[in-house]
Parts: sequence; structure tokens; C-alpha cells
Amino acid sequence: MEHDLDCDVLVLGAGPGGYSAAFRAADLGLKVVLVERYPTLGGVCLNVGCIPSKALLHVAAVMDEVSHFESLGITFAAPTIDLTRLKAHKDKVIGRLTGGLAAMAKMRQVTVVQGRGEFVDPNQLNVELTDGQRQSVKFKRAIIAAGSEAVKLPFLPQGDERVVTSTGALELRQAPKRMLIIGGGIIGLEMGTVYSTLGARLDVVEMQDGLMQGADRDLVKVWQKMNAPRFDHILLKTKTVSAEATAEGIKVKFESADGTPAALPEQTYDLVLQAVGRVPNGKKIAADKAGVAVSERGFINVDIQMRTNVPHIFAIGDIVGQPMLAHKAVHEAHVAAEVIAGELLGDAKLSQSAFDARVIPSVAYTDPEIAWVGLTEDDAKARGIKVKKGLFPWSASGRAIANGRDEGFTKLLFDDSEEAHGHGRILGGGIVGTHAGDMIGEITLAIEMGADAVDIGKTIHPHPTLGESIGLAAEAFEGACTDLPPARK
Repeated sequence: MEHDLDCDVLVLGAGPGGYSAAFRAADLGLKVVLVERYPTLGGVCLNVGCIPSKALLHVAAVMDEVSHFESLGITFAAPTIDLTRLKAHKDKVIGRLTGGLAAMAKMRQVTVVQGRGEFVDPNQLNVELTDGQRQSVKFKRAIIAAGSEAVKLPFLPQGDERVVTSTGALELRQAPKRMLIIGGGIIGLEMGTVYSTLGARLDVVEMQDGLMQGADRDLVKVWQKMNAPRFDHILLKTKTVSAEATAEGIKVKFESADGTPAALPEQTYDLVLQAVGRVPNGKKIAADKAGVAVSERGFINVDIQMRTNVPHIFAIGDIVGQPMLAHKAVHEAHVAAEVIAGELLGDAKLSQSAFDARVIPSVAYTDPEIAWVGLTEDDAKARGIKVKKGLFPWSASGRAIANGRDEGFTKLLFDDSEEAHGHGRILGGGIVGTHAGDMIGEITLAIEMGADAVDIGKTIHPHPTLGESIGLAAEAFEGACTDLPPARK
């Protein structure tokens, strides 16, 4: 065993949460060791998730956009697709970002150890290095940021390159003619968008009664109408019951959720993407040897300071629960690092840091994008919360019409309880349309700041932009929008 490393803070996992925790702790003057099993920093998100998928989605969006230009008098030849060069582009994007992280770790004097880490006791972690040797790391505080991995369905053929998770799908090993997406959530539909644009016909099978659960149905309806041509079949309330690898493809059988025969008989696919969710890695790090409690499903419970049941060990990101989103993990990371620095350096203000976000936005980077934050209409109805809606259709947006993309809308939900007296604060909002994800941050800030419709509507937004639809939706709520027909009395 190599000589032990001693540090103030050990961070296990170098995804967006892990590297943010390590860098923040180092910036606050602590000695940090960052343990990561992969050769590069950035975790799933940067290497095989958020970033590479967005690189490919951008390519798909441009391809889809120019395909409609013939009606505008501009004609392009049919695209020629070189998967090798497209994959190289994606890898270049990843390399630029991972290289930047490695440089920033060096600038901050963060010690990076590549290998698989497991706790030995409450103050020590053993790392199995890539060469098979082991290294011991002793720490005063630890932050567990070990993330999650894609669920793999046991009945699907194993070791067959035609059956993939999102990680395998991003490898672009083939250009399938027929593709099955198992799971109608965001990840599967994003990857389906890419492969569809590259020439695949899609089927999707989902156990629930709708795609993209969590978003309001009116948002999803706009996406589904525009994307209907991509799909041969959308199977709701349906489950996949078996799959067999054959020379012709992967033969798949379906069954209705209630156990009756499915509407679609056995089908054969060139590619099957399993996108039925992710499971936390809580049971893969020997957390019990440190005394850290891990749930049956692999999650680690924490308080608002991201502290586990062991006072000097913290946890952040996917491993502490839903939503499994990189932007949540980063904010949790800063909290954990600040609390630790406050305790070790005697800084009372830092030691009081806490994760107290009111809301966390979600985005589906499909085309059109769907973004939402805070209370949804479905949630409000289920919980008996009275809300009033302000909605601005993009068919009245000069910028959306100029872009040829006026299918979307922006809506804001305000408190309509008796206590609000008709001037309730914003509780939630949703956007469907191009660049929805780039705009949802304004609604998130409005909720965090406790803004009402007047605050938002009286904020001058630049014209003509898609972002002004947020202000116009607030004006619509107030009955003061002059870009819409007069409100009915």
C-alpha cells in the first residue's frame, strides 16, 4: 500500500456535485482529496450524460430546422451523416470541459486520486487504484458524491451492443432504422430525438398514462403534437415483458400494465434503449463501515446542511434523493463545503450554511424544449391549492413567429387563496418552446424572491425576444396585456 494521504476534506465522486464541493472547499482554504473512478473529472453528467447529449441534440436541432427551410425559399441538399466525425465532435466537447476541470483542480491544489473508493472506518477511505494497488486516505471530514447509475432491466439481453442505456446510446455505434425506447421520461426522449433525426423510426413504451411525468400535460401535449411524426407507436400503460437477441434484431414482447395483451404484437428492433430511471450508488461504497446509514434503495438521508447521521460525513447529489439533477448537486456541494470550512476554520457564518432552495427547475432538452419549476397545475389540483394562471401563447410573440416556431407558450401560476387578496405571489411556471430551458431561470428567481404578477409584468423585458413572454404572461394574469385580445369582462 502506498503511503497514506491525509486531508481536511475527502470528496468521493467527481461529478458536478463532487468537483464543486472539492473546489469550494479548496477555495475556502482546506486541504482536499478528490477520489474519482473514471479517468476524467465531471462524472456522468459531463462524460456520458448532460453535456454529450446536448452536443448531439444541438446537431439534431439544426438538422431539423434547415429541413423546413424549403418553404422559405432556401433549399439544402439532404444531409450526409458521418457517425465517426459526429462522435469525434461530441468527444471534443467533452474533452474541452474535462480538461478545464483538471486544470482548475491543479490550480486549487486539489489532490485527485483515480480509483474506486470504499470506506474502512469513519475517518478512512481505501482506494483501489487503476493499477490494482491500494491507497489509503485519512480525512477529518468527508463528502459523499458517488452519484447514480442507469437501471438495467434484467430480462434484456446482456452484452449485446444493440441493447443500451443512455451511456451506450451516446457512443453512436450504429444508425438504427428501428429503435425502441423503454421508458417515456426525459432521458429516453432526448436520445430518441437524436436518433430520429439521424434516421431512426421510434417506438416508446411507458408504464404510466403519459410521457414526461412531472410536467403539466398541456406542456407535453405541444411537444407530442410536434414530434408525432418521429414515432410509429407510443405505448402507454404498457410494459416490456421479454426480449430476445436474434440475427435480425432484438425481438421484444409487450403487455398492458393490467396484464392483458398489448395493442402491439411482438416487434423487432435494431436498437433498444432502456431509460427507466437511475439508482443511487449508496450501497457500493461500504458506507456502513463508516457508520453512514443507507436506505434499502441506496439513498443516504441528510439534513439541510447535507450532513448524514455521522456528524462529520456529508452527502450530496443523486445519492441523497430526487430530483437527480446536476444543478441541485452543485448547490448542495457548496453548502457542504461551507459548513465543513466553517467548522474546521472556526467561521460561524460559514458553519450556518444550509440548502434552503424553495424550488428546483427541470428541463427536457427535446425539440421543443419543456421547462418547469415550482408548483404545477396538476400538483395544485391534487393538493387543493387555489391558483390563477397567466398564459401567453407564442402565436402572439413577434420573435417566435419570426423564428417560425410559434407552437409554444409560457404560463405562470399565482397564489389565488383568500389570503392573497387577488395579488398572490408566483408559485410556479412552465414554458414549452425553443430555448425554454434558457428562460426558466427567471421564473425560478421570481419564486425565490416572492414576486407577484406586478413585479414580473412591470419588469421591462427586451423586445422582440422569447423571454418577454414571461412578462407578458404576468400582464395576461393582470388583464393588462396589450399583445393579446382584450380580457373578457
